[in-house]
Amino acid sequence: MDFQSEEILSMPDLLFSKLCEDYYGINRGVYNTIDCWFYEQGGSNIVNRRKMVLAFCQIFCLSKDKKVKFGSGGLSEKLNLFWTQYTQSFTHQAV
Repeated sequence: MDFQSEEILSMPDLLFSKLCEDYYGINRGVYNTIDCWFYEQGGSNIVNRRKMVLAFCQIFCLSKDKKVKFGSGGLSEKLNLFWTQYTQSFTHQAV
């Protein structure tokens, strides 16, 4: 499946979050937290933000278990790590 296709990146939010749950094992609440965090970092463009969500999930959410667990503070830690190490490849607009 081509996760970078315009069709996938343009899905309604409910379908996109379901895709993330099915493929990466993150529930809608975790998806919403990740999406909101990227928005607050300046990712106001939905397509670019979804690319960031998918890249984050590719790096931190692939697990042998179906459900990914970050633990207390673990999601924020991973988001900050991703932001400092990987976001140079994404264009984002400051808030």
